[in-house]
Amino acid sequence: MARSLSSAAAIAVIVLCLSGLCRGAERLGTRECEDLGFTGLALCSDCTALGEFVKDQELVEDCRKCCTEDSDDSISKLVFSGAIIEVCMRKLVFYPEVVGFLEGDKDDFPFVETRSAYGSPPKLIMLDDKGEQKETIRIDNWKREHIRQFLKEKVKPAKSDS
Repeated sequence: MARSLSSAAAIAVIVLCLSGLCRGAERLGTRECEDLGFTGLALCSDCTALGEFVKDQELVEDCRKCCTEDSDDSISKLVFSGAIIEVCMRKLVFYPEVVGFLEGDKDDFPFVETRSAYGSPPKLIMLDDKGEQKETIRIDNWKREHIRQFLKEKVKPAKSDS
């Protein structure tokens, strides 16, 4: 009897692990992910790309706690048509790397707009080809060159038919 109970328990654990539920300690809920700034960085391959840009292991680990595993039929490199850098202009002084990007590099990215939103931490709002918001990524801890590299990699403006 005890052996059959332990066998049943082992099978239950295996089923839970295969379904992904036993990784609960490694995964965060939607709210926790939003608080960390990962509201739209959905694919785990994007976390790998993020690690190449920011070199912050803790940030990459947080990303992995919020990502979805890539499937064979998914596009592992999401690309967007435009972006908006949203930030509270009163708080901008606390983010010198973002200021540096806005003052020195933003003109190199004509498809990136700047928008002021009271109380907002610096974030990239990624847009699809219709100009609709698809992802939001906080950039308050990013370096200027990482913002630049990320935009070069992830934003490819739609070709016009003119």
